[in-house]
Amino acid sequence: MKKRYFIILFALSIMLVSCLNWVMEKPSFVIREITLKPRSLTEMTLLIGLDVKNPNCFDLTFKSFEYTVYLNNAEIGSGHLEQEILIPSSSTTRVTAPISAELKNWGGSVVKAIITGDKLLYKIEGKTDIQTFLGGVKLPFSQEGHLN
Repeated sequence: MKKRYFIILFALSIMLVSCLNWVMEKPSFVIREITLKPRSLTEMTLLIGLDVKNPNCFDLTFKSFEYTVYLNNAEIGSGHLEQEILIPSSSTTRVTAPISAELKNWGGSVVKAIITGDKLLYKIEGKTDIQTFLGGVKLPFSQEGHLN
């Protein structure tokens, strides 16, 4: 009798984990700020202030977070966060994502927009390994918007 309950419980847990994509809404990412920290005349570190919104009624833990950032359709750089990030349920959390960038790779329109204060089109894409109480899922993401 106990063996039958164990098998049913095991089958249910497998089904719950496989249905996680149906239950979980994808988090959204919005770039709120970019801070420039020069390292040399040709290289700098960009600190990207991301607002990560969790629309779910349960917490999300990002086990890994890899990303590439584009400004005015020019790839600025990519990076990854090495620490776990907890995004509480139904809330938005500010995450600072560092990127090493070389100025020679930036398009002229990006530099001009930064100097003149024009709007910048941004795109952030990547993948994250998300852990929930229901199990884990690897999730690709892509988000676009404008920076003022």
